[in-house]
Amino acid sequence: MTSESEFLKTYNVNEYERPSVTSDIVIFKIRRQSKGSYRKNAEGILTLLLIRRGGHPFKGCWALPGGFLEPNETIEECALREVTEETGITPNVLMPVAVFSAPGRDPRGWIISNAFTSILSENSVTAVGRSDAAEADWFDIQLEETKSGKLLLSLSNGNENISAVLREKENRFGLPKFEIENSGGLAFDHAAIIATSLRALQERIKNFEYIFDFLPEKFTLTALQEVQETVMNIEVLSANFRRKIADYVEDTGEYSLGSGHRPAKLFRKKAQTKASGSKNEII
Repeated sequence: MTSESEFLKTYNVNEYERPSVTSDIVIFKIRRQSKGSYRKNAEGILTLLLIRRGGHPFKGCWALPGGFLEPNETIEECALREVTEETGITPNVLMPVAVFSAPGRDPRGWIISNAFTSILSENSVTAVGRSDAAEADWFDIQLEETKSGKLLLSLSNGNENISAVLREKENRFGLPKFEIENSGGLAFDHAAIIATSLRALQERIKNFEYIFDFLPEKFTLTALQEVQETVMNIEVLSANFRRKIADYVEDTGEYSLGSGHRPAKLFRKKAQTKASGSKNEII
């Protein structure tokens, strides 16, 4: 009988075709936009970080930060390295979303992408630093259903507007699967990766998972409610939200010092609460 060590000595991995492996990172944050009155809180807008590709394929197109897995690193280490190299930002948290392996998704060959989501809080450094991408910028993002039942992915940075059209084909393994009808100029299948990541984030936020990662350690309940409303693109009744969130937060005994309105109580996430990603940890 052949032993495992003897088997491995004669095993030739090159007898089987092997794909290249990449990571793509979908980084979200909420920016604040003034409502035109000092008495009103600034409006929250969900944004996404994109890079402009400096080389072929899709040269000059906007894309997600990401790149190829190198020897002797994990896919998580690859994602962290690539996003830092291409944007100058090092996220605290990376959360797996899905694997994208459709044949032909990359014109360079058989390439499988592992997609991750990351969230930057309001007090994080979000200015894009030096990078090896041609350009990097934050885009406001919306995903809306059209009258024909298709999905419109809209991205805007104030100077450029991107509109991709997708169709939801099926929902398997707990995630929707999207078919891109018009990429809007986004590289590769990144329109589908973005839509999948946003849908997954909305599902988590609905159940108060990762909701705290958008905010500083201490926050008002109004700010926390606005995170849920901004990410899910819905309006929530304050009384219902506060009743449901009560088990996840605790009163700090402190108050906000904002101008133009009455000071509000500051809360923080309960230590035992699991409805969030882990800060300062790569998952």
